[in-house]
Amino acid sequence: MFTTAVNAGSLAEAGRRLGLGPMVTSRRLANLEAELGVRLLHRTTRSLSLTPEGETFLPFAQALVDNEAEAVSRLRSDTRGASGLLRVSVPVSFGLKFVTPFIPTILDDNPELRISLDLTDSLPDLVATGTDLAIRIARLRDSNLIARKLSDNPRVLVASPSYLGERGTPALADELSQHSCLPLRSATHWTFIQDGKERHIRLNSRFTSSSIEGCHAISVAGGGIALLSWWNVADDIRQGKLVAVHLKDAEPEPLGIWAVYPTTRLVLPKVRVFISALETRLSQMPDIAPTRSRD
Repeated sequence: MFTTAVNAGSLAEAGRRLGLGPMVTSRRLANLEAELGVRLLHRTTRSLSLTPEGETFLPFAQALVDNEAEAVSRLRSDTRGASGLLRVSVPVSFGLKFVTPFIPTILDDNPELRISLDLTDSLPDLVATGTDLAIRIARLRDSNLIARKLSDNPRVLVASPSYLGERGTPALADELSQHSCLPLRSATHWTFIQDGKERHIRLNSRFTSSSIEGCHAISVAGGGIALLSWWNVADDIRQGKLVAVHLKDAEPEPLGIWAVYPTTRLVLPKVRVFISALETRLSQMPDIAPTRSRD
C-alpha cells in the first residue's frame, strides 16, 4: 500500500489500483506506520508527501515488494518472463549507444517487467537508492559489491587533426603535461601501464567535465587530448574527426565493462534477463569483444 500510494500520488488512487476501499486503504497504511513506529506520509484529502522517515524507508519497501513478485514468479509454471520494476544505472554515453536500443525488445519479451533507467557517470549507493543493477566501465575495487565482467574495454588517447596540427602529437607519456588534456571533473591524473607497472600522469587541465560526453565533444572541437573508450571514438577516427594518439612508452590502463549489484540482494530474474540482453548487444558490436564469465 505504501509504495503504491507514493507512485500514485494519493491514497484514493492507490486504493483504486489495488481494488480496495478508502477505509481499508487508510487502515493498512496506518497499521504499517504503527508497526514501524514512525510516520511515513504527510497526507491530506487531496495530496500526500513523504516524511524524511518515508524517504528512507521507500527503497527498502520497494525492494520487498519487487522481491516478493520475483519469488512468486519463480514458482509459477507459466513462462511470462521477468517481472517487477528493474532499476538500472548506466554511464551516459554507454547507455545511449548500447542499452537504449534493446530496451523496447526486452519490454516486449517480458510484459510484466518495468525498467527505470538512470543515465549517470557516477556510481550510486546501490542499496540506499534501491538500484538493482549498475553497469560501470572501471577498475573495480569495492569489495562490498558483486561484479561480473561483461567485456574488456580498450581505451585510446584521441585529439582532433586541428589540435595536433597546432600543438604537435605527443610521443611519450611525459609529454602529456605539455598538452591540454580533457579529464573528468573528479580525475587529477590518468593511469598508464609503463614497463609492466602502473604510472599515474598528473594533469594540469584548464577544462574538466562531469560527463565523458563533454570530454568527447571538446576533443572533437579541437580543445585537447581525451582518454576515451574505443567504442566511443571508433566512428570519429574512421571519419577523420579524431586521430588516435599512441605513446611509444606507455598504454592506457585497461578497464572492463562490469555488471554490478549489491551483495544484500539476490540476482533476480529481471537482472539476469537484462544482463543477458546486454551481453548479446555487446557481442554484435564490432568495436567490443565480450569476455564472458561465470556468475
